[in-house]
Formats: sequence, structure tokens, C-alpha cells
Amino acid sequence: MNTIVSAADEKFNTQVPLLIIGAGAAGLCAALAAQESGLDALIVERNAMPSGSTALSAGLIPAAGTRFQRAKGIADSSDLFVADIHRKSKREADPAVVAAVVQSAAALVEWLTDRHGLPFEVVDNFNYPGHSALRMHGLPSRTGRELIDRLRQAAEAIGVIILTESAAETLFVDDGYIRGIEALRRNSVPERIGCDALILACNGFGGNPDLVRRFIPEMSDALYFGHPGNRGDAIQWGESLGAMVSNLSAYQGHGSVATPHNILISWAVIMEGGIQINGEGRRFCDETRGYSEQAAEVLRQPGRFVWNVFDERIAKVARQFEDFREAERAGAIRSAEGIADLATAMHIPTAVFAAEWNEVENLKSADAQDRFGRKFLTAQGCRPPYHAVKVTGALFHTQGGLAVDSSGRVKRRDGTRFPNLFAAGGAAVGVSGSTAGGYLSGNGLLTATTLGYLAGKAAAEQLLS
Repeated sequence: MNTIVSAADEKFNTQVPLLIIGAGAAGLCAALAAQESGLDALIVERNAMPSGSTALSAGLIPAAGTRFQRAKGIADSSDLFVADIHRKSKREADPAVVAAVVQSAAALVEWLTDRHGLPFEVVDNFNYPGHSALRMHGLPSRTGRELIDRLRQAAEAIGVIILTESAAETLFVDDGYIRGIEALRRNSVPERIGCDALILACNGFGGNPDLVRRFIPEMSDALYFGHPGNRGDAIQWGESLGAMVSNLSAYQGHGSVATPHNILISWAVIMEGGIQINGEGRRFCDETRGYSEQAAEVLRQPGRFVWNVFDERIAKVARQFEDFREAERAGAIRSAEGIADLATAMHIPTAVFAAEWNEVENLKSADAQDRFGRKFLTAQGCRPPYHAVKVTGALFHTQGGLAVDSSGRVKRRDGTRFPNLFAAGGAAVGVSGSTAGGYLSGNGLLTATTLGYLAGKAAAEQLLS
């Protein structure tokens, strides 16, 4: 139960300068930035180990103009990145926030590498939909689990305290100032922690079925592939405080989760030339528009599933991701030397599927465009053996949240700012506009890491001055 209580005459067990709720990428980046600026930070985290939505992701942060790009001869710029975000979101995202997160991303990736030893590198063997340049930066394993573990280790190394198994339930407020929280710790022992500033880095609301039905009805019956702790705490506190909320209908979906295995299949299988086929053996749209909006497209197909179909060349690209290797180990990938045998393994009409497949391969040979507007390239031609994996659409995380300024400070409904309340990660509105179609690959971690970083720096600057 998330409540707001008057802080008048309230006594706290502990008093800290900066309190952060949530030890995902946003909270950990906020703590690192604040601590390095000279401000002590304390994080409360409901789980036994930090994880959140970050741990379930591929751990890729998009950034433009980094030295990692320059070393590989990749031409990119902040202006180009900003244009990509606005084009995908139809300019619904706050321009000031977009500019701030894009301009901070390159510095953030290089800072995490130089100061904290996170070995980022550019994913340069395929590009993600909507990006005009290769700008996804990832760690060697290409997993969010590695990213969250390395961020936690970096935070602990510089003295950030993380109180795990501590669920924040109550905010104490006095005349618009956040004075502290009450958290239930192990064995339901309450602890009241006072603070000079609070950063909400806790979660979105994808794990709250009531809020999903209220704000994102098209995904109310979809598989939820996010963290179960994403219950909308920040939204509920914000509404009680009179905070402005924005774009609550926005979300990141994914149209490629292996079923019934519930394993993410990299969108590289599509971007490298693979296609999606429904249970009737037919293609149904341009698969390259984006994996987020593809979730709803997949769920509209008969049986609410489709097949990703690709070849061994594409499989080799996808194997750089641990999730794909896990799917292979789990037996989710079906293989055959010929299209007819693959259709039999998929239990779909052979003639219909073969006609679709042959049409696509002919389009590739001609560098031509299909009936849905997808452009195919000769280099994407497929050769046996062929592979297929049954997938469904899923809700990953929400993109709407508390409205913030370019430093992560939370806005009131009248447009003014709370004096000492910040938000980042799933708690804050992202840069995807109001729909799943506005999600540009990597937007989630882009705003989580950069807004966390900016909020931590802003809180430190405010309190230390």
C-alpha cells in the first residue's frame, strides 16, 4: 500500500542527504553520480539483489558520438540521434528532455567505462530499427544482468549503501517537501528514513494488471515479460502528491518472445533478413518498423503467436546474445534443410508458406520492396539450413510516468517543480511519446541511465550548494 503522510513531528530512525528508491540502472547511476559529486546516497531496494527491468534487458545503451564509434569509423552525432527519437515518437516527447538525455548518453557510457571499468563496445554487426547509425553500446555478454551487476559493484566500491529487501511504502511530506519514507524491511520490520532529497527510481506499472487495463488496454491480456516489482508505486505516489503524469499509454512491447519457453529472441533475426509467418503460413506486415509495436501485431494473429523464420547466417549473428543461446538449449529452435520440411515442423500450410518465402527471396535478389513497404537487400538472402521459432507478443515495460524536467526534477500539475523530488527510470516519463510505436530501440535504458545520472548530479548540486 503506497501512502502519503504528513511529516509534522515525525521522527526518523536514520537521516541521509539523498535517498533513492530502486536499485535498477536508474537508481544505481543516480547514486554513482551523487556520490562522486560529494553527496552520500542511500538506496532502498525491495529485492534481495538489485535487478529490476534492467536485468531482463539486453543491457544496450544507445549513445551518439562516442569514442567507441569513432574507433570503428561510425559517423554519428547528437543531432542525428535527437532527430531519430523525434521521428519515431512523432515529436510527442519533451524536446528538452530528449536533448538532455541524448547529450548525456555519450559522456555516461565513457564515464562508466573510464571511471568504473564497465567494458562497453559498439554492437556493429547489425543495426536496430529506427537508428540512423550503429550506436548501441553493450557489455561482452550482451545481457542486462551483467550491466546491473557491474553497476552494483561500482556503487558499492565507492561507498553507496544499498538496503536490500526493503520495500518503500510511505512517503512523509511537509509543505511540498519530501522529508522521508517508511520501508518494510526483512520480517516486516518498519524503518523510517529521513532525507534531504528523494529520487524515485523504482518502477513503471507493467506488473500492475489494474493500471495496465486502465492505461494500456490493448496489452491487458498480453504476456508480461517485465519485473514483477513494477507495480506503479511512483505513479500512485505522484497522483496523491499532485504531480503531473504524462503518456501513460506508452510502453515497450516486443514481438519476439519464444513461447511457451518465455525467452527473448533477438530482433537481429528480423533485421538481418528473417521474416514472421503466422499460423496460416502468411506474412502480415513490415516486420522492421520496430519490435515494440510488433507486439500488438503478433497478438492480433490467429492463436496470438507467429513464427520467426531465418537461416544459419542469421542464427550466428543472434548467438552473440545469451537469450538466443538459451533458446537453442531449451529446444525452442526448429531446423530443417528445406522449406517444406520446416513448414511440417511448424505445422503450417506448406504451399502458402513456400509462396511467401519464395516471394521474399526473390525480392532480396532484386533489392526490392514488398507489398507492406519493407525493403529487402541482396545480402540478406537465406540459405539452408533454415530455422524457425514460435514467438508471441509481450509487454516489457511502460514508458509513461511522472513528468520531469531535463534534470529529472518532478513537475506538479501546474507546471512548477517539487523542491526536492526527482524521478528516473520507469518512474519518469520516457521519450517515446504516447504509443508503443514511438519506442525507439534502447529508449528504456537510455532514459533510465541518463536521467538517473542527471538527477543524481542535480540533487548533489542543490544540496551541496
